[in-house]
Amino acid sequence: MLPARVCNLQDSPGRGAVLKFRGQKPMEKKVSNWPEQLRDLWSGEIEWDSPMARWCTLQVGGPARAIAIPASREELQSLIAVLAKLGVCWRVIGRGSNLLVSDAGYEGVIVMLGRKFATIDKRAGKKADETLVQVEAGCSLMKLVNWCVAQGLQGLEFAAGIPGSVGGAVVMNAGAWGKEMSEALTSVVFLRGSGEFVERKKGELAFSYRHLETEGMLVVAAEFLLQAGDHQALDIRCGQLMRDRKEKQPQGQANAGSFFKNPAGLPAAGKLIQDAGLKGLRVGGAQVSEVHANFLVNTGSATAQDFLDLMRLVQEKVLERFGVRLEPEVHIL
Repeated sequence: MLPARVCNLQDSPGRGAVLKFRGQKPMEKKVSNWPEQLRDLWSGEIEWDSPMARWCTLQVGGPARAIAIPASREELQSLIAVLAKLGVCWRVIGRGSNLLVSDAGYEGVIVMLGRKFATIDKRAGKKADETLVQVEAGCSLMKLVNWCVAQGLQGLEFAAGIPGSVGGAVVMNAGAWGKEMSEALTSVVFLRGSGEFVERKKGELAFSYRHLETEGMLVVAAEFLLQAGDHQALDIRCGQLMRDRKEKQPQGQANAGSFFKNPAGLPAAGKLIQDAGLKGLRVGGAQVSEVHANFLVNTGSATAQDFLDLMRLVQEKVLERFGVRLEPEVHIL
């Protein structure tokens, strides 16, 4: 396994895992003046000493030494090469919708795939009523859904209201209402640790519940096969799904979506937490939502440590009551 500094992650709607590049040469020894070197070697946008609370939906987390924001695949490719040369620790994130960063922050580079890495293109499918849509990883899932509705394309309505980026949603095979990203997906473009782009067709991809086997590569873009639909009907359907979601989930409080994974063969995590009598449980400014027990919310003054302590307390109580240890879906950095 490679050193920790070559790890990267992409966030998804309420789910996540640390990914590691494989097949990559070990990074060189960290350059002591790497911030100056990074400025000289990479011309893209960088924010220095930026609090991660600004970039995460939980609104907690200390400062990252640098946040690099590539605006194209070429900028991303060159950035990863420079970071490898400098031996700097780095992580890739999207919309920060499932990310919990410690109060100490991150002494390295956060690579942000966001609004500048979010182009959407389409081309005709094999059948007259089919369209292939390719979207870059930094595009928000909601932006993609709205774009599809405007274009009269159906197949991704289930994702209406799910926070997070397309890249993260693909990595964790995000889903709702009985549907998953893998159902509409046709191919994924990855970036290898060696700096090469590679496209994998759906038949070459290994999807499972809330997981895509990436072989340690970074998702750069994905392509979906969508069908022609009625714009008005799609708009109504997405609006209804959004209303249903708002009725069942906390509103007006910072959160990271579903905090724990649903254990296989058992009631959903939220049901277990609720039946353990933990709704409203609070540690500092972090609280188990009164609306949905699988949401941990920021009441306004939470720290990252509050969320970590509350997470562990919920795990202990559910384990004690039901004999199952809940696994977090959020990235913990």
